[in-house]
Amino acid sequence: MIAIKMEDDNEIGKGVQRLIDKQAPVAAVVVMACSRPDYLERTIESILKYQESVASKFPLFVSQDGTNENVKKKALNYNQVTYMQHLDFGDVHIERPGELIAYYKIASHYKWALDELFYKHNFSRVIILEDDMEISVDFFDYFEAAATLLENDKTILAVSSWNDNGQKQFVHDPNILYRSDFFPGLGWMLTKSTWDELSPKLKENHKGRQFIRPEVCRTYNFGEHGSSMGQFFKQYLEPIKMNDVHVDWKSMNLSYLTEENYLRQFGNIVSNAKPVQGTDAVLKAYNIDGDVRIQYQDQPDFERVARQFGIFEEWKDGIPRTAYKGVVVFRFQTSRRIFLVGPHSLKQLGIEHT
Repeated sequence: MIAIKMEDDNEIGKGVQRLIDKQAPVAAVVVMACSRPDYLERTIESILKYQESVASKFPLFVSQDGTNENVKKKALNYNQVTYMQHLDFGDVHIERPGELIAYYKIASHYKWALDELFYKHNFSRVIILEDDMEISVDFFDYFEAAATLLENDKTILAVSSWNDNGQKQFVHDPNILYRSDFFPGLGWMLTKSTWDELSPKLKENHKGRQFIRPEVCRTYNFGEHGSSMGQFFKQYLEPIKMNDVHVDWKSMNLSYLTEENYLRQFGNIVSNAKPVQGTDAVLKAYNIDGDVRIQYQDQPDFERVARQFGIFEEWKDGIPRTAYKGVVVFRFQTSRRIFLVGPHSLKQLGIEHT
């Protein structure tokens, strides 16, 4: 009797495991490639280092744009990879003079690959990586935890592994995540329902929605050579700190990131930070132990302050990189936070006094 029961228990256990194995994947992972076989190999090796134990949750694809045989051969060398090839020999019509044709081709490849994964393979979520990226030790745990948040909060457009101001001197806490109005890119996850909306027109449309980003990056971009021609690489990409510690995301409560909770919490942090302003604001900030709020009046004023710290100066569609409600938050050489804030941003955060 005991032997039979043990055998039955084993069969039940195997049955449960089979059910677990058949569960829907968390997300497909696709590496977008073109003509850099050496970069692609480095990226795939980095992914496989951590993906083996979660392969059923995060099936791996490589989508190649074009006909580079070395890239195709490199991708097909890996049994763990499903290979896809995008061939588009049509003419490219740019919308504005001076725009790079390469960006139009990249956009066409992205649309094709995501259509394939969402509509042909029927994945509910996709993580997009590029062929010049390494991933962190907790990359998959991070995205698995974020998947629930992404599904439950429709004010979130996508979840990113990237922080544009993630250089070593500006980050400290690997457990902290932020909301941002600026699309971080460089390793990001979106849902099928969001792609249903974006795919037909392939135009980024926030509709008031935001992105989740980490303080410490979960990816590292090593691509000095590519379509962006190494733009900003030495100053902004090479010094990025990629997380190197295990974070227990499964036990993490991420409810603070929901829109209502985050707006209240972030508003309190900004409100409690000591305000400084004027041409010597940065110098004043150095001498304050706690959180600091540096006010900027307009884009040139923000760029002036950003330049003194060394963070990204760039704006896009009226939004500074990494900003939430106009606020760019980072640390500077210590674990304290420093905020760069505009008067109008305070009103958006529900703070009356500037």
